[in-house]
Amino acid sequence: MSTLKNDLALFNKLAEVLINEEQQHPVAERIEANQLYDTLDLSLSNDAMIDDDFTSVLSDILVATPKTATNLFFNQLFGGRQSKAVLGDLLAVLLNNSMYTYKVAGPQVGIEQEIIRKSCQLIGYGEKSNGTFPTGGSMSNYMALIMGRDAKDPACGVNGMRKPLIIYTSKESHYSNAKNASFAGIGRNNIRYIAADAEGKMIPEKLEEQIKEDIKNGGIPTYVNATAGTTVLGAFDPIDTIADITQKYNIWLHVDGAYCGSVLFSKKYKHLLNGIERSDSFSYNAHKMLGTPLTCSIILVNDKKHLHNSFSNDASYLYQTDGDDFNLGKTSFQCGRRNDALKFWTLWKSVGTKGLEQIVDQQFDLANVALAYIRSNPDYTLYSFDNSIGVCFNYKNVDPIALCTALYEHQETVVGFGSFKEDTFVRFVTINANNEKEHILNFFKILEDFVAKTPALTEATVLHA
Repeated sequence: MSTLKNDLALFNKLAEVLINEEQQHPVAERIEANQLYDTLDLSLSNDAMIDDDFTSVLSDILVATPKTATNLFFNQLFGGRQSKAVLGDLLAVLLNNSMYTYKVAGPQVGIEQEIIRKSCQLIGYGEKSNGTFPTGGSMSNYMALIMGRDAKDPACGVNGMRKPLIIYTSKESHYSNAKNASFAGIGRNNIRYIAADAEGKMIPEKLEEQIKEDIKNGGIPTYVNATAGTTVLGAFDPIDTIADITQKYNIWLHVDGAYCGSVLFSKKYKHLLNGIERSDSFSYNAHKMLGTPLTCSIILVNDKKHLHNSFSNDASYLYQTDGDDFNLGKTSFQCGRRNDALKFWTLWKSVGTKGLEQIVDQQFDLANVALAYIRSNPDYTLYSFDNSIGVCFNYKNVDPIALCTALYEHQETVVGFGSFKEDTFVRFVTINANNEKEHILNFFKILEDFVAKTPALTEATVLHA
């Protein structure tokens, strides 16, 4: 019978395999999807597998899995690895607490609440504020929408939707807003997508025009989703100006900072969140800019009564000791919930708030390296702007979709593409704070050398819109 001690020794062995593989082969060799089950032994059978074979299979899977922590991964809105956060996540797995009651989570409740308390202070929320750890940015947005819905129509949770509630978000906002409108019973047709300016920011004047139009037509403006870091350009909506409008018309204002809301830790870039203290709710993902393991999402609410009003439900079999402030299931969407706070706490505790600031600022410094390189090279066309860690460009008019796909298929580097208005381009994300200037410049060298040795790419110059 295997023991935990033996399996931890195996884990250390496999971790060494992975770390060595990351150094030697930063981009995993791609397995065609239709060849996956023929290439790796992923089958499940009736009989046990002997230890040596089991170790070999796990090693093969680790080697073949895309490596998101290396200095050649620029594809997603996460990347890199903060070791102290990894330590906290491993400890959370060993402890295996569920975060719904103090009885089963103990000090872990205090850890979660300390992160929330300190985050609320940093954005300027008052003593009535609180929050919780949802399962991701999409769920954070969903919880905010439910609270906004219930604040406007308190009977909705009991009687169902009976009023024409309208919600608003930028055309450049996260796709979860459409799903959430459906889940909340508001309906996708009751979303108003507000135009963005040339830098991808919501235009407040267009927002107010649409609100007035909906009121005239009998609709009930209910909820505005502003974005702190849009998915493609990394743009920050003008929160302060939007807050003037939401307060004027008594509308819930949520700020989706899943991508770049962590600028709250930076003195240099916190101004991008000006007006955040006037919002009703705010969310950010520590697994993005701060480099904790997935997932680590936080939603904060200016008045904690809304968490209770929308998500609290009595359960005598569960809540048997201590008060509501320590039984976190009273303010979360789910019941059983893994401990996502400890990994963030171990990182924050070890490096301090100043250390988190350095992690955030490093990503902007890396983006500035990329911007300077592109602006100094006439072979590049730049589509993005300052104060963003998403650097969008094209090279020699090469089709960006073909380029990104070819770089991935040939295991050169992993980078994605995006679109804004009529343009499609390479979207290069500098979210890995472990990178240095040389890693950014190395990416461009790899890209340029690859294009030079791949004539077919220079022939595919039709940019896909």
